[in-house]
Amino acid sequence: MTDTSKKTDTSKKTDKEIIRRALIRNLLLTGAWVTLGTRSLMAPLVHAFGKIPHKLEEGKSIYDLQGDVKVDAMTADENTRIFANSLVETGSNSYVVFVIGTDAHILRENSRVQFEGEGRIESALRLLTGKLLSVFGERSADQQHQLITTTATIGIRGTGVYAEAEPDVSYVCTCYGKVTITSSRELQDQPQSEAVQSEHHDAPRYILKDPEGGRLILPAPMKNHSDEELLLVETLVGRTTPFSSLRSYKGPRRGY
Repeated sequence: MTDTSKKTDTSKKTDKEIIRRALIRNLLLTGAWVTLGTRSLMAPLVHAFGKIPHKLEEGKSIYDLQGDVKVDAMTADENTRIFANSLVETGSNSYVVFVIGTDAHILRENSRVQFEGEGRIESALRLLTGKLLSVFGERSADQQHQLITTTATIGIRGTGVYAEAEPDVSYVCTCYGKVTITSSRELQDQPQSEAVQSEHHDAPRYILKDPEGGRLILPAPMKNHSDEELLLVETLVGRTTPFSSLRSYKGPRRGY
């Protein structure tokens, strides 16, 4: 009886672990965060699949991936290097979590991002389609960095940003830090831009291809990304967020 009971308990634990991992992977794919009862799925994410996140070792680019992931048109695995001029693509039911220099990213399913730069230093990235969560290390005054979407250019310096790109609209949430959002289109021969300073998802924006009510940049809700994901990717580059979702998590705070 005792042996049978132990086997049953082990089987239940295995089933729970399979379900937990499936939930985590679905969250990374879609960004559709949920809460089960009063407990969020934050802790399982930060301890993803039993791996406690830490600064990614030198010579590694990819922390985790699933499904159809390509880097420079070649199928990627956890040993693939990603450089500051790489093209990274994901297919359906796919994602990749990776680091380039002092920047870290989560690229969700059905997404394409072209990086521009040299070696491990990004100078720009073009989100051609899809969804991207990124945290960026600080640059010196003469080092410009831009995130370019289908409808906007976002000037970046030492911040966290979540972006979505569709043909007729982009979504940008400045999770923390400072950015300047400039529409790709002018109205009445004037560029449409907005400086955003955010402490905690304070000013998400839609940037439209065609104006609504004489405006191209409109307020938006905070959606499809989480503080837990930001904490994860900051950890991969040896930092933490200006806020902490983990009360017990210990790490150096960033200098914002």
